[in-house]
Amino acid sequence: MSEVRLSVEPRTEFGKGAARRTRRAGKIPAVLYGHGTDPRHLALPALEFARVVRENGSNAVLTLDVESSTELALTKTITVHPIKNYIEHVDLLVVKRGEKVTVDVPLVVNGTPGPGGLVNQGVDTLSVEVEALHIPDQIEVSIEGAEVGTQILASQVTLPAGATLLTDPEALVVAINEPQAEESAAEATGGEGEAEAAAE
Repeated sequence: MSEVRLSVEPRTEFGKGAARRTRRAGKIPAVLYGHGTDPRHLALPALEFARVVRENGSNAVLTLDVESSTELALTKTITVHPIKNYIEHVDLLVVKRGEKVTVDVPLVVNGTPGPGGLVNQGVDTLSVEVEALHIPDQIEVSIEGAEVGTQILASQVTLPAGATLLTDPEALVVAINEPQAEESAAEATGGEGEAEAAAE
């Protein structure tokens, strides 16, 4: 994942009113913390940060130019307004070059299973420990030609070099099921419910 540079400003006002004023000015309230330092309250440029997330994902590593200093930071938490869908607040974690961090990386399933196979993806992300400046954009797993009955566990997914799996190794990532079996099970369950209703 590429490193992105942002010019940010320190915040001296706090509270809901101050946060609203910050957002009205086209900026996002943020807090930078970690490595035993006191939390620093910052204002991020809203449009630029939204573009960074859109192009690099929520695991973007930022080089922050704040006043006369530069900090390397990982985007830790992004709070989005539940109705209006704008970014309300961002938590940033100070990182150092060469340091390993824990992140959830999107999992992408590629390929087409064998005849009659129905793909059931069990997880959307894998939690890994990886060097801060080498966070992968995504982790891919291929199901090309996989037969019905195939199950791929987290431990069987090939990770990028230097990444260590933190997700439960036994977690089911992808299963190739037989559609007819699932439909029959659903019909049987529905039939039982109807029978119970009739009995009542």
